[in-house]
Amino acid sequence: MKHTTILLICVFAVVGVFAQSATDALNKDNQTLRERFLLMKNKSQNYQDYKVIKEDLLDAWWKIVVDSLQAKEVAIAQNIASTNKLQAELKENMDALKAKEASIQDIVYASTHIKVLGIDFDKGFFAGFVGVIILALGITIAVIMYTLKMSRKNLKEKADLAASIHSEYEDYKRKAMDKQTKLSRELQNERNKLQELGAL
Repeated sequence: MKHTTILLICVFAVVGVFAQSATDALNKDNQTLRERFLLMKNKSQNYQDYKVIKEDLLDAWWKIVVDSLQAKEVAIAQNIASTNKLQAELKENMDALKAKEASIQDIVYASTHIKVLGIDFDKGFFAGFVGVIILALGITIAVIMYTLKMSRKNLKEKADLAASIHSEYEDYKRKAMDKQTKLSRELQNERNKLQELGAL
């Protein structure tokens, strides 16, 4: 009986040391949860088909499970916060990109359009339109100048004709006066002759 008691004390001491080393091994931070579970399973005692695991080992393993779950939850929360932050940054970047695209479109529109009298025109169309107007004005001015030149020519011809007619009229008038004077003299001479003949 004495030997049995000593044997049991030795077994419990070995089991205690073994359990303490298993607990210490479970508390190592560099092992995964699966590795810790396998370590606990391998270090536990066998009783027929069962594994006998001390409560302090189970408590230590459960603490590790809870700590792992909490660490995962913290990591998930951090990932969600990081994802939300990235999504917010992405939204800001997308908004900034849309604003830049709108600004670029405004710049491109401003570089290809011109506003005249409150109406937007494409610069190419406006240049063509102004060119057509200038060409039409040039043609109109040329036609007016040609018409004025022809009018001046006609006026000059009419003035020359009027001067010629006036000159001919003055010449005719002078000749008619001369002729009338000559006829008056001749008539006077004939009267004088008649008077002389009548006095005889």
